[in-house]
Formats: sequence, C-alpha cells, structure tokens
Amino acid sequence: MGRQTGFWVSPNVNLPVHPQSVSVRSDAECESLCLNNCSCTAYAYDSNGCSLWIGELLNVQLLSEDDGSGRTLYIRLAASEFSSAKNNKGIVIGAVVGSVAGVIILGLVLFVIRRRQRTSVGAAKTVEGSLVAFGYKDLQNATKNFSEKLGGGGFGSVFKGTLPDSTVIAVKKLESISQGEKQFRMEVSTIGTIQHVNLVRLRGFCSEGNKKLLVYDYMPNGSLESHLFRGKDSKVLDWKTRYQIALGTARGLAYLHEKCRDCIIHCDIKPENILLDAELCPKVADFGLSKLLGREFSRVLTTMRGTRGYLAPEWISGVAITAKADVYSYGMMLFEFLSGRRNSEPSEDGKIKFFPTWAASVTIGGGGGGDILSLLLDHSLEGNADAEEVTRICRVACWCIQDDENHRPSMGQVVQILEGVLDVNLPPIPRSLQLFVDNHDQDDIVFFTESSSSQSSQVPSNPSTASSQAKNSTSSTSSKS
Repeated sequence: MGRQTGFWVSPNVNLPVHPQSVSVRSDAECESLCLNNCSCTAYAYDSNGCSLWIGELLNVQLLSEDDGSGRTLYIRLAASEFSSAKNNKGIVIGAVVGSVAGVIILGLVLFVIRRRQRTSVGAAKTVEGSLVAFGYKDLQNATKNFSEKLGGGGFGSVFKGTLPDSTVIAVKKLESISQGEKQFRMEVSTIGTIQHVNLVRLRGFCSEGNKKLLVYDYMPNGSLESHLFRGKDSKVLDWKTRYQIALGTARGLAYLHEKCRDCIIHCDIKPENILLDAELCPKVADFGLSKLLGREFSRVLTTMRGTRGYLAPEWISGVAITAKADVYSYGMMLFEFLSGRRNSEPSEDGKIKFFPTWAASVTIGGGGGGDILSLLLDHSLEGNADAEEVTRICRVACWCIQDDENHRPSMGQVVQILEGVLDVNLPPIPRSLQLFVDNHDQDDIVFFTESSSSQSSQVPSNPSTASSQAKNSTSSTSSKS
C-alpha cells in the first residue's frame, strides 16, 4: 500500500535501468528529493542508498514471491491516479504496471484492436514499436473535421481530437512537406523513439499522399505563452512554478542535445513551443520538425515574426547551426520568465524598449539580489521570489545569449547551474543586445546582418575583461565546494 499520497509502493521488483544515485541520510530525505522534482517518476531507498529515476521507467520486472532478490520501488502517481478501492490488489497492480513504459506498447496494441471494432473507416496499425499509423479519415473523425483549433504557426495548425477509447490527442497538420513517403516515415519513426518526461510524446502519424499529420499527447494547460503573458483565463505563474518550468525545459533540451543517439537541434525554442501538462510540468514540443521539413524549415523560421526575437545570430549570418542556437533561444526566453512579458514589448512607462538589454545592464552592473528583484522581476509577483534563483536566472540568460556560440554554456551545464550543482560567474554584456535595439522597428526587425554578426563575435565590448571572462563556456561555471 502507499506510504503517503504521491507514491505507490511496488515491493519485490527488479528496479528500472538508469537510476540517479543521490547521497542522503534517510528514507524521508530521499522521498522529499523526488517529491520536489517534477521530473522524478520514482525512487528507491535501502542499504544501497537513494536512487531516483527521471523520465520513463524501463525494464521494471515484478518478481515471484519466492525470489528474494527483489527491491521496493516507490512510484510517483498523481492523486487522481490512486484508486478509491485501496484494498483491491488487482487494481493496485494494474495502476503500477500501467505506469511502466513497456506496458504502454501493449496498451497501444489493445487500442488498435478496439479501434478496428468500433469504426469501419480506415485502420490504425502499430509500427516501429509504440508509434501508430492513423488513417486520415480516422483523424478527421477524431477531430470532428478539424473543428477545434488549439494553435498554429508557420509549420501547420494543431487541432484537439478524441480517439474512440476517449483518449484526448493533439493533431498537427503539417504544411510544406516535400519528403517522400519512405523518408517521412523513417524520420517520424526516429522522433517516436525519443521519450523524456520533459518532451511531448509523439503517439503516431498519418501519411496519405500530400496529407502529413502528427499525433501527440494532449496537454490540458496549453502553452507557456498563455500563462506567462497571461491570457484571458490564466492566473499569474508564481516564481517557484516559473523556475521549475525553466529547469524542466532545460532538461528536455539537454536530453535532445546530449542523450539521443544523434544530437537533435530544436531550432524553434519559444514559449509557444513549451507545453504544460495537468500539473504544469513543462514539455518541449515540435522537436524534430527541422528534419521533417528540411530546407523549407529554415525559410519559414526566419520569416516568422513570432520567432525572430529568439533566433541566434547564426541564422542570419549563414554560420552552421549547432545546438548552441537552441541555447541562445532558451536564454532569450529566460528573460521573459523574469519580466512576465515579451522581450520586445515596451514597459508601461515606455522607458524600457527591449528588456534583455536592461536586464543585462542590471545583472552585469553588479546590482545585488534586492536590486534585481525590484528592477527586473515581474511586478505582478510583488517581490515574492528567491533572490538567489532570480540572480541565477539572470546570469544564465546573459551567458546563453553571448554573440560567440563558443562562449555559451551547453544545456547540460544550464541544468546543473539551475539545480545549484554549479556556480555561475558574471558574464560580459553581449554587443548584440544594443545592436538589436538600434535596428529594431515595429514593422520590421533586422535582428542581425552578416557584418554586424561577425563583428560582434570578434570584438568584445571590453577587451580587458570580456575576453578573459568568456574564453569558453566551461570557464563560466565552477563546482560548488
């Protein structure tokens, strides 16, 4: 039975692979570490110490009663996932096993069988493991002829749908796809294998002639944009939630950059592409689209008004795009976590036209945590934020948007800084911030030109200090003693 709300006890199991070992002094401390991390899905504590699992639980095995080699696993569940019939062991075991990644595949197979029984239109089939190939008419029915639009952009529109088994999905109709059937399926299959607690899961796809669609898990809280910039029905995100969203987003990007077989560059990081589940846990959406769309992706990306303010200078200067372009976009987004408004949106008094420029001058100017809180923090938070965390976010953001990509940290380093594992030094002021202001126009944003980009990466604003501070991204951090 569960020890307390939030965890379900699964005794005598073979623990999942890829645990994170943490040094703690008690079972309670181990449990607390998992509870305070929205990405933690389970933990175990015994004579071997404390082990945490982030993301999917892989290769969990329930051992027989006479096998004494098993250990106890505490699986994290949302309150709504606990059965009211606590004494019914069959339901308990079903809930636990249902959370194991391996069983998801079986669930999708059962879904296909039910689908065939309930509808005579089209046929969905499981391909490449857990990915499902849907018929176009199936998705047309599920979305009520694509009637409920959730959002859209240069790469297509997203619609809400419901499968015959009542599962709610998000269906993205892709535009400008020129790939052949075989190549499209191959790229989609690759994306389908990428699973992490901070990435939106791809459930399936549709490919019928020029109709190309992707089917994702539905995120009930929509995009970060609607919460951060406060849509009609959204409440103010408190600082703790903002910080956890920033950290979770960083973890998702670090996984794409460093943990996949091939480095996956997102290329379009912005609040609209950070989705929030029922518990406001962030999920990076639309990763892998650059490979699906090919050259068309770059053309659309650089002409989308909502994207340009997050683009790294490499996009305009013609330099090869690397994972550090995502780091730049992430840094620009961090400034918006601080202010609660768009970077290019003028302040209420009209004095601050471009927030990152102001934030960098305050941060690097040596102001204390109190100054940063009063000058930079979203006024709607009324100063209710951890000064150390706010300072950390400011410094990380400034490092992420350095003109020279070699001076930017990796997303793995960003995660460690936000977790408090690494300290971060004061960064130099990026010259591009002032260039952005000089070239900013309400109807047309000339974010970078080839000449200004090459200049900014070669000429530091203060040669005596900037070059010594920004020799490489590693030098910006140091392990805590």
